[in-house]
Amino acid sequence: MAKKRKREVELVIISDVHLGTYGCHSEELLRYLKTIKPKRLILNGDIIDMWQFSKRYWPKSHMEIVKHITGLLAKGTKITYLTGNHDEMLRKFAGFRLGSFQIENKKVLSLSGKSAWIFHGDVFDVTMRYSKWIARLGAIGYDALIVLNAVVNFILKFFGKGRISLSKKVKDSVKGAVKFINNFEETAADIAIANGHHYVVCGHIHHPEIKTIKTEKGEVVYLNSGDWVENLTALEYNKNEWSIYRYADDKRAQSLKIHKRYRNSLDNDEIFKDLVNEFLSVKK
Repeated sequence: MAKKRKREVELVIISDVHLGTYGCHSEELLRYLKTIKPKRLILNGDIIDMWQFSKRYWPKSHMEIVKHITGLLAKGTKITYLTGNHDEMLRKFAGFRLGSFQIENKKVLSLSGKSAWIFHGDVFDVTMRYSKWIARLGAIGYDALIVLNAVVNFILKFFGKGRISLSKKVKDSVKGAVKFINNFEETAADIAIANGHHYVVCGHIHHPEIKTIKTEKGEVVYLNSGDWVENLTALEYNKNEWSIYRYADDKRAQSLKIHKRYRNSLDNDEIFKDLVNEFLSVKK
């Protein structure tokens, strides 16, 4: 049986993967990454969850995500890591470059003559700015809810029912959460318009979106890449058009078999050695 050709994409933006937490859907993300060939990949914050990172929970599939992304560098993909709040420790490395890899806090790209302002978005979060300990406490509670959600979905699957997202249902039912999302989007749009950008691209709030926001001062296309905890989404830009990738709609990625070694045969030390070799093979 012939191997299917990977789908070529000009730009892929992924955020809020939260590697190192129970809620991360690493195998689904790996399946997606293995079906595409991106010219440029932007990791828009919270890729590795350094708030909750623990050596006691770092599955092989999580390391394989890192290894696969590093492997893309060797194949010519330009990769930018934009820092978020859960990986804020990397902010001190902003400006670091190695070959086609760079770490930044924000990025401005020219896409077909239009300016795209890309950043994580936690700068707009009042809780993050003034009560970081509350945000960290909330993250722990959120992770616990994700674990409970996994148990619920296992039971539903046993009885032949579809999966649900408890955290999404909670957020969708709370007026304050809806108001926060709206304020977040409007704030991002206002600043983007004031600075003459055509697109403003964020992550952080786990709410995938593409929409045009108009104000008295102009208009801008607001985009959010969503996450790989609840929504399993990404942003793709190809042939002058933006789209939201949804894993739930990608039958090809869902049918892709993950090699057994991703789950069983290699331990993290072996995978890390492979990762280092991949990284050293990248042309400077």
